[in-house]
Amino acid sequence: MPDHSKRNDLSAFDREALDFHSRPTPGKLALQPTKPMATQRDLSLAYSPGVAVPVKEIAANPDTAYDYTSKGNMVAVISNGTAILGLGDLGAMASKPVMEGKSVLFKRFADIDAFDVEVEYTDPDKFVDCVAGFGDSFGGINLEDIKSPECFEIEQRLRERLDIPVFHDDQHGTAIIAAAGLLNACELTGKKLKDLNVVLVGAGAAGLSVIELLQSMGVDKDKTIVVDIDGVVYEGREGLYPRLATQAVKTKLRTLDEVVKGADCLIGLSAAGVIKPDMVKSMAKNPIIFAMANPEPEIRPEVVKEVRPDAIMATGRSDFPNQVNNVLGFPYIFRGALDVRARTINEEMKIACAQALAKLAREDVPDEVAAAYGKGRMKFGPDYIIPTPFDPRLISHIPPCVARAAVDSGVARIEARDDENYRQSLARRADPTAALQQRVSASIRADQKTIVFAEGEAPSVIRAAHAFQNQGLGKAILVARENIAKENMRELGLPEDSLEIWNARLSDHNYDYAQYLYKRLQRKGYLKRDVQRMVNTNRNVFSACMVKMGQADGMVTGVTRHTNVVMDDIRLVLDPVPGGRIVGVNAAISRGRTLLIGDVLETEFPKSDELADIAIEMAATARRFGLTPRVAFLSYSSFGNPPGERTEKMSGAVRILDERGVDFEYEGEMAADIALDPDHHELYPFSRLSEPANVLVMPAVHSASIATRLLKAAGAATVIGPILVGLEKSVQVARLGAKVSDIVNLAGLAAYDPSRAAL
Repeated sequence: MPDHSKRNDLSAFDREALDFHSRPTPGKLALQPTKPMATQRDLSLAYSPGVAVPVKEIAANPDTAYDYTSKGNMVAVISNGTAILGLGDLGAMASKPVMEGKSVLFKRFADIDAFDVEVEYTDPDKFVDCVAGFGDSFGGINLEDIKSPECFEIEQRLRERLDIPVFHDDQHGTAIIAAAGLLNACELTGKKLKDLNVVLVGAGAAGLSVIELLQSMGVDKDKTIVVDIDGVVYEGREGLYPRLATQAVKTKLRTLDEVVKGADCLIGLSAAGVIKPDMVKSMAKNPIIFAMANPEPEIRPEVVKEVRPDAIMATGRSDFPNQVNNVLGFPYIFRGALDVRARTINEEMKIACAQALAKLAREDVPDEVAAAYGKGRMKFGPDYIIPTPFDPRLISHIPPCVARAAVDSGVARIEARDDENYRQSLARRADPTAALQQRVSASIRADQKTIVFAEGEAPSVIRAAHAFQNQGLGKAILVARENIAKENMRELGLPEDSLEIWNARLSDHNYDYAQYLYKRLQRKGYLKRDVQRMVNTNRNVFSACMVKMGQADGMVTGVTRHTNVVMDDIRLVLDPVPGGRIVGVNAAISRGRTLLIGDVLETEFPKSDELADIAIEMAATARRFGLTPRVAFLSYSSFGNPPGERTEKMSGAVRILDERGVDFEYEGEMAADIALDPDHHELYPFSRLSEPANVLVMPAVHSASIATRLLKAAGAATVIGPILVGLEKSVQVARLGAKVSDIVNLAGLAAYDPSRAAL
């Protein structure tokens, strides 16, 4: 593996990005078989002679490839690298990391297997011939990062030659999301599409596609003016390529300043600073401004708010309200298209996608979604006209509308499935907590909490603290001796002044911490000098005091000490929340399923009442992470068979929850396979779980720990945790020797604080 740590020409973020793409395995994609390959029989079915049977079927009817191969769930992400992410023409191979990234998004958000293909040809004829030669191997093609105007010709010609969806996301993805936002902006302002005076600044692929889609939805072409780098696109202007020429209007106006006066809607897909405050002032009442240039919009929202508080604003950035993000569109429009084996993606399907997104934003936002973003109550209004990218409802709301539009417009090979059954199958494809860390990150970026890293001399902790702060997740403080921490930072190639360092012995707060701790422990056998020594030398105690006394919002530790030692240190300083219980929860994330498993830290052999408390704490944590909790009390026994003393503790916990009248599903005692079996009602029709359990309460710490470590070691799940909940302040404890990514994840959870995230 390449070692980037000594490269002085790279920033810390650059090194982190290169490490991310190179370690532990180069790239972001891998192939995984869908059939067992464990026996000779498996081999004979998968290859010769068994493979000959579907070969003959497909030869007789090519459409059966959807039935016997992975074509129906496979998309090719194709580029020639002539317009990479705003970096320009860097060549086909340079575009590969971007295309891999796009493929990962297809899988993450819509469970579509996408593969990147980099084509060296920049000549449209050669490019089209190349892609047309292999295109039908896939269920659809996503074109990406191809320069304008060639991209228009390439897409159109491939659509004509291939019998599968061909979709240039740089054009249509932005157009669909912008159209959804505009529909809702009109809803809020009482304006109608047909009456809007629209100005587009930026006449690239995305800009023209936005205007064309809006016009197909009802915006009057005669009330639309396009402005490019050379000014207004007017009839008679020389040098206009054919697609741009179709937007030319008869007007004497020549500048953006002139055409924006009195406009209802201003759409920017150009460059930072192009839209000036005076332009915004001159617009019509309740102006709609979509400034979508990245990374810096044409005008910042705070500037617009200052000069026109009546404006509705959207940008392309996640740190401002109303992000126009393509990931809201392309995974779901392809999901719907693939599921009805569509021959193309037409205007009807794009409009259906935009309308479905607009409708979803107007619906009541579940508490779990709002809690996952940590933004309080999310409600349709000027700052919420577009759904958030990690809203788990997208997968079940958008594709059915796209699929129905494909069927109704005659481009589907098969009928759309029953809507409710289809929605349920879609929801199972992409588990809403599979992106737990992304949603946590989206929440904490806006809040910028301060997290103390207790073991601040350890190189892995220093790297994690720098990554946490450099990613904009919050402020990091190292507890360490300055000389050792800075020496290690130099060794890691990090700027010495990039992180704040607190030396416990020399801190200005040392006296206050010792006073607090002595008052707390003086009747528990501790002398004042004992307490002072702990504050001076025990970094966990000192860091916990920082959190307790308000110098930090959260804490992460555990990398260099065993968990039980760390927890003993923390309990010297901090208590459980009033009436609560400290619980350790592991999140085990696998394809299509996320399980919360506990207790993995605190109560070794919990009694029935303790198990009930653990279940309540875990159910609340599940909700804060966007899950609807379905709790199973696990045992070797299922509903009394075989009987035993330990099984009675689990069934006793169920009876206690019955008495308490909790507001979540729970059941037990039951074996793990029963709890996770979607058809367990066939054997146990009385079960109160409507779907498989996602919160597993274990009978003891050792069983919880063994279960999650087995899942992780076997590669069956990615395990995040233990997530510590129930303390009065936010603390997360990493496992001994944790990796940098694990430490960053736990620091994010400390900033998010699952014990007290708003519901």
